[in-house]
Amino acid sequence: MREGLVPTVLGAVVSATAASMLRSRYKMAATGALGFGLAHIVLGTIDLFEHR
Repeated sequence: MREGLVPTVLGAVVSATAASMLRSRYKMAATGALGFGLAHIVLGTIDLFEHR
């Protein structure tokens, strides 16, 4: 399995879940989770391109 694929997929799942929660009463937690997910997507993508 390619290095960086797991963090990228994890980030996508967390970001999608957090985006669906943005209109709930847990807006602050959803915003934090969205940032966490987006950071994982960026770092995983960097790993994917770095270890070609």
